[in-house]
Amino acid sequence: MTRQRRLRPRVRPGRPRPARPRGRAAAVLLCLLAAFVASGCSDRAAPGAVQGKRTATPAAAKKPNIIFVLTDDLSWNLVAHMAQVQKMQRDGLTFDEFFMADSLCCTSRATILTGRYPHNTKVRTNFPPLGGYQVFKQNGGEQNAFGPALQKAGYRTAFLGKYMNGYQPDDKQGGARPYVPPGWSEWYVAGNGYPEYGYNLNENGRLVSYGHRPQDYLTDVLANKGTDFVRRAGGSSQPFFMEISTFAPHGPFVSAPRYAKSFPHLKAPRSPSFNEKDISDKPSWLRKHPKLGKGAIARIDEGFRDRVRMVQSVDDMIGRIRGELATLGIDRDTYVVFGSDNGFHMGEHRLAGGKMTAFDIDIHVPYIVTGPGVGAGRHVGEFAQNTDLAPTFLGMAGLPAPAGTDGRSLVPFLRGGKPAGWRQAALVEHVKPAPSPDDPDRQDSAPGAPTTYNAIRTGDALYVEYADGEHEYYDLKHDPDELRNIAAQLPEQRRRELSNQLYAFVHCSGDGCAAAGQTG
Repeated sequence: MTRQRRLRPRVRPGRPRPARPRGRAAAVLLCLLAAFVASGCSDRAAPGAVQGKRTATPAAAKKPNIIFVLTDDLSWNLVAHMAQVQKMQRDGLTFDEFFMADSLCCTSRATILTGRYPHNTKVRTNFPPLGGYQVFKQNGGEQNAFGPALQKAGYRTAFLGKYMNGYQPDDKQGGARPYVPPGWSEWYVAGNGYPEYGYNLNENGRLVSYGHRPQDYLTDVLANKGTDFVRRAGGSSQPFFMEISTFAPHGPFVSAPRYAKSFPHLKAPRSPSFNEKDISDKPSWLRKHPKLGKGAIARIDEGFRDRVRMVQSVDDMIGRIRGELATLGIDRDTYVVFGSDNGFHMGEHRLAGGKMTAFDIDIHVPYIVTGPGVGAGRHVGEFAQNTDLAPTFLGMAGLPAPAGTDGRSLVPFLRGGKPAGWRQAALVEHVKPAPSPDDPDRQDSAPGAPTTYNAIRTGDALYVEYADGEHEYYDLKHDPDELRNIAAQLPEQRRRELSNQLYAFVHCSGDGCAAAGQTG
């Protein structure tokens, strides 16, 4: 009788070879120790097994890990100063046409978490009655978010940093300890973290205060906690999802001490729209703005330098996390997604620092992905939106998007494909917030708060309808900097086509949003 050949487990290079169990008792012990991540482990012989012989049962493939780094107000023009993000571009895939459905913090984050446009999340501003954390929660946003679905599918989940405007880390929601939303295995979240110092974190239901020491700088604290989570979770056979949501580079533009004097001569980019010469064609909310003077331009340059200084810490964090993945040998098993909740204008169209407009500087943001099966240095030109992020994270985990999701998974693009019937236009919808001294995104006269509007962005045009009846139309093929509003010259038939499509877009839900995004 010949001896049966033993099957040896495959081992990744650089990892220690697992010890071989000796005998039945050791095998049972190992099985019990792994019971929290394995299924079907039993002392009983598997059905169909031949008694007296060992059979090799193939282990289920581990689902990929996912890390999402979400920044606050990071515009495309900052990427040129982020070496680690540029490395991600070389190593992975860049979505060149990624647009926000509203360039405002809370509305964008509600859409990111649920995959639904603002008209379906009901989160239209940063604070009640039209938005904020309370409105998100009251409308089932926490249950509809991707976190609970991933956790139910076996993922260890972690959320770090900024959650939503109006969230307070000490809010107990009627319980005995600070509230942690459903779907998150670990929770390290702040309320007012914009100053980067002197904040509180809800750390898994325990309130922890941070002061004003250099080591309390919030972006660095998040980097430390994120790296620690990767180190702990990476050693398990359980897949993990981690979102690190920074407050950087949102105002008041506080950089880490090590970067406080960097880039001393840097200036804000002078695009053709910077301090625009003639805005007589613009809608009334913008047309009244005077040209920026020397003092205003100097303040814009200083603010841009501070934003560049802030994102150096974000860049450091990305490098640390990707380095930890490589050290653990799980970098090829882990998706890393980098992006922003909206863009940010600084001098474009005579506007001081701010957002909320339908101009590309505010709605067109960077999104970059590295990970398993993602080719190096690739670019995708199809239109993606923040509605697509939740179904993408679920798709990475092999899960379907729930009914009512307005976006679609981007996973086929990561694998070199293109889904049929993909959108050819992006929807932007914005409700002008009521002024509030407590709103970190408050925009007074200089930044300019646009009138409530809906807009559609296609490959060659931007069309905007304002609540007061005004219109904008830019031919982006001949006017990529959005300098000449030619809405008055638009043929009536073309205007009606765009208006009808926009109406369908702002009333769409679920699968109907894919059809609304078609331009032909």
